[in-house]
Amino acid sequence: MESEVRKERILLILQEAFLPAALEVTDNSLLHAGHVGSSPSGETHYKIYIRSDQFKNKTLVEQHRSIYEALGKEWKTGLHALEIDSSYPT
Repeated sequence: MESEVRKERILLILQEAFLPAALEVTDNSLLHAGHVGSSPSGETHYKIYIRSDQFKNKTLVEQHRSIYEALGKEWKTGLHALEIDSSYPT
């Protein structure tokens, strides 16, 4: 399945960048069909659940910014939106 290609890249990038204790990536592109930034081929909208010790003492904005930066190349090739759950457990 084509949509698995970007999902697998995102998983690998986030695993290498953050060494997460938990990581789930879901392609939600079908839920956004017809919206701005969507593509008939999918691979545009993802939900990310991630827990990493690297997020300790970082604000949510800092956590999300680091995820966006890690996925920099994906933004240039059609990634349009992320829903991120990254809050570090207190």
